[in-house]
Amino acid sequence: MAKKTAPVSNAAHPVEVQYEYHVSYFDSEVGRVQVEEFEDLQAAERFASIQLRSEDCWAVVERVDIQAYIHLAA
Repeated sequence: MAKKTAPVSNAAHPVEVQYEYHVSYFDSEVGRVQVEEFEDLQAAERFASIQLRSEDCWAVVERVDIQAYIHLAA
């Protein structure tokens, strides 16, 4: 009788979830939506607040999940 073994996968396995913060904002000086990325929530919120210079301006802070992966060799 043949011995059965578990299948080997080369798929990436998540190790830990980290976050970064994206600030989307309307830059009224150039008339365009811009995006900046931050590693720190407080820095992202400060930047977003600074962008609110006039009634036409807006800013949104979004948390984005970043997963680190380990690749297992067969």
